[in-house]
Amino acid sequence: MTEISGPGGLRAGATAVVTEAYAFACMRCGYGWEQSYEIEHHVDGDGHTFVLYVAEGRIVPSPLNRPSCRSCDGHVVRILRPGRVASARDAAHRERRVPAAGPVEAPWAP
Repeated sequence: MTEISGPGGLRAGATAVVTEAYAFACMRCGYGWEQSYEIEHHVDGDGHTFVLYVAEGRIVPSPLNRPSCRSCDGHVVRILRPGRVASARDAAHRERRVPAAGPVEAPWAP
């Protein structure tokens, strides 16, 4: 999911703010989580552009560069499109209906 904020949504010094969300799955421990980021585009005093990733009001490292698992601190983390972790959790918690087993007829051979 990507959303670009217009001029009213800019922070001090940012030329644009883009909101992106990602889902993450740790291949070491199986933990999954989702996080959205505000990506602020800035220009420094020398005219070079740079971005800041902001999550929950704090500047954080880019989630695309060596993400760490929130559960085990492992670095074998798969990045997925948003909603994948939630849909997997929903599927795991759905009631699974198995049809009742009835009598089975088997051919009889003397």
